[in-house]
Amino acid sequence: MSNDIDKFISDNGIKYILAQFVDIHGVAKTKSVPAHCLMDVVESGAGFAGFAVWGLGMEPHGPDFMARGDLDTLSIVPWQPGYARIVCDGHVNGEPYPYDSRVVLKNQLKLLAEKGWTLNTGLEPEFSLFNRAEDGSLRPVDESDVLDKPCYDYKGLSRSREFLETLVESLQKLDFDVYQIDHEDANGQFEINYTYGNALESADRFTMVRMGAGEIANDLGMVCSFMPKPASDRTGNGMHFHLSIADKDGNNLFHDDDDANGMGLSKMAYHFTAGLLHHAKALCAIAAPTVNSYKRLVVGGTASGATWAPAYIAYGDNNRSAMVRVPYGRLEFRLPDSGCNPYLVHAALIAAGLDGIERELDPGEPKNINLFALSEDERKQQGIEILPQNLNEALDALEANTVLSERLGKEIISEFLKVKRIEWTEYSRHVSDWELKHYAEFF
Repeated sequence: MSNDIDKFISDNGIKYILAQFVDIHGVAKTKSVPAHCLMDVVESGAGFAGFAVWGLGMEPHGPDFMARGDLDTLSIVPWQPGYARIVCDGHVNGEPYPYDSRVVLKNQLKLLAEKGWTLNTGLEPEFSLFNRAEDGSLRPVDESDVLDKPCYDYKGLSRSREFLETLVESLQKLDFDVYQIDHEDANGQFEINYTYGNALESADRFTMVRMGAGEIANDLGMVCSFMPKPASDRTGNGMHFHLSIADKDGNNLFHDDDDANGMGLSKMAYHFTAGLLHHAKALCAIAAPTVNSYKRLVVGGTASGATWAPAYIAYGDNNRSAMVRVPYGRLEFRLPDSGCNPYLVHAALIAAGLDGIERELDPGEPKNINLFALSEDERKQQGIEILPQNLNEALDALEANTVLSERLGKEIISEFLKVKRIEWTEYSRHVSDWELKHYAEFF
C-alpha cells in the first residue's frame, strides 16, 4: 500500500492533500496537509476545532474533531493541480463520532450489509450558472438564455459549454462515467448525469461535484449555485435519487418482471416504497433542508408551464408528478434538492425503507395520473397527502418521528433540528423587499 501511495503522489505531482469532511449542511470542510503527512491523516486524523463547524454538537472546551482519511477515496483534484483529496470520517476521543453524517450513513450501510445487501444510487444534480452584477444581484450567465421554455435548448447548452466541458472533463479524470449533460427547464440551469454507484460512493462523489463546480465557475468569473429555488417563477434545482438494493452478486432486488402492476417491482421494492411514503413528511426536512427549499415544493406551475418538484406523497409508474417515480425495476425519489446533505439523505432513505421492509408496509395503489391536475377535493378523496409547505412544518414532522431519530441517532437528529430551527427563526424575522413593497405605505 505504501508503495502505491508513493507512486500516486509522485505520478500526479501531489504536494498537498485536502483532508475533507462535510458539516451538517453537507458543505465541504477541509484542511490542507503536506503530502508527506498523508498517513498521519489516515491513522490519527486531521484535527479540527469542532465548535467552529455547523452541527458537530461541540462547545469551545470540547475535544478535537479528528477527521480520519479513507484511503479508498484518495484522488486528484483536477481543477487544483498539485492537490489531492481524501474523504474523512469524524472521530472524537478515538471513536466514530455520531454527529458526523458520513459516520451516520456508514452505520446504516452496516445494517444493509448484515443482510447481504447494498444500496445503489444514481444522483441527478441540477445547478444554475450566474454572473454577479455590480449591484450584487445574480443574473443568468448567458444573457441570451431567455426562452420561456428553455429545456434542452441547443443555444442555451452551447453558450455555456466552456464551463460544462471543463467540469465534465475534470469529473472524467476522477473516473466519473458522465453520460449526459443537458440544459434544464430554468434559464441558466443545467444537469449532469453520471453512472450510479453504492450509496457512500454517490455521496462522496456529489460532494466532489459541488466542490469542482464552484471552483471552476469561480475561475471563469461565474457563480455556480446549487440553491434549491433561485428564481420564484422558474423550476428549482432538484437532485433526484435513483434507488435499488442489490445482493452480494449484484442482482437488483427491487426488480421483478412478474409485477402485476407492470412496473417491474418486487415485493421488497413495494415495502421500501411504503416506508418512504410513510415517513415522507419527516424525510422532507432532511431532503429539502432549507427555507428556500419549500419554494420549490409547491403546488402550481412555472413560467415554462411545467414543474418537476413533487408536492404530493404518492408513487406512480413513470409519474413525474409523484414523490416516487418508478422508471421500471427501480425507484426515483424526487424530493431532494441540490442543497441537501447527501450523506444524511442516503442514511434517512435506508432508515425509512428498511422500516417499510421490516414491517411489510403497503404503499397502496400507484397513482398513474397528473397529480397537479387534481382538485383539492379529488386529492382528499384519493387519500393523497401534501408534503410540508415550509421548513418549520417539516422540522415538526422530523421531531415527531421516533423511527428516524432512533435509527439515525438522537445526537445528529437533535443537532439538525437545533441548527434548522435557528435558520427558520432568522428567516421568519427577516423583513423582505416584498413586505416593504406591500406594507410600507399601505396603512
